Amino acid sequence: MSGRHTEEHIHTVEGTDPHLFVEVHEPAEGTDAGLRPVLLLHGFSSSTKLNWGDTGWISTLKSAGRRVITVDLPGHGQSSSPEDLDSYSPSRIRADLLQIVADAGARPVRAGDPTSGLDVIGYSLGSRLAWEFGATQPELVHRLVLGGPNKEDPLASFDLAAAQRYLADGTPIEDESTAGLLKMAQLLPSNDLFALLSLIEAIKGEPFDPAEAVPHMPMLLVAGDKDERAITMPELASIASHAGGMVEQLLVPGRNHSNAVTSRVFKDAAVAFLGV
Repeated sequence: MSGRHTEEHIHTVEGTDPHLFVEVHEPAEGTDAGLRPVLLLHGFSSSTKLNWGDTGWISTLKSAGRRVITVDLPGHGQSSSPEDLDSYSPSRIRADLLQIVADAGARPVRAGDPTSGLDVIGYSLGSRLAWEFGATQPELVHRLVLGGPNKEDPLASFDLAAAQRYLADGTPIEDESTAGLLKMAQLLPSNDLFALLSLIEAIKGEPFDPAEAVPHMPMLLVAGDKDERAITMPELASIASHAGGMVEQLLVPGRNHSNAVTSRVFKDAAVAFLGV
């Protein structure tokens, strides 16, 4: 079966409709590998199109015979921008993702059945969400690939008040990380800046603590060797391995946080790691 099913996936979790934009991409014709689907989770201020479509990930996975599920996070891409803060919280997003993959046909891992379960690939913020999703859904997630991962969430230290002042009257932002993240968000005219600030506020309310809930399924951690944000990747690997997980690490030569996701080395490694 080939082609793509595109829909604005409307479902109710805990009483609200987040209107998340979901696409299900079928394997390229004649290539079906008979394996479980792959869920892709993009980064902050990005989208399915930018993170996974334009970079060749979707076509690569389809050519490898994989069925791919993609979703634009709240306030990103073609998803709507909910007014309630709860819709942006990591715990709420995980609940929405669980409903989405269930609707797309993913089912719990079953020994001896390679079509069962779900593989998850996340990048940057998507890696944080993938880590937590794997930790909270061990019966569903088969393997994880985390790109540009960080033991600490850069968004947790974002200066919301300074960003709001800057957007209101142009007051300069002193914190370099905050200024850089906001500048990145402003590069895309389609971004809803106030929705992205709501996401940051919600994330700050649920700080990332990877040691609190650790995925036990095999995982591949990948970062560019020039990615300063992923400098704590070995610590993240240590947390997972000490909890009994199988962890592999890959540094992509000459790549940073912005362009590691485009690397053919990254794609090939992920396809091979998930192809079991």
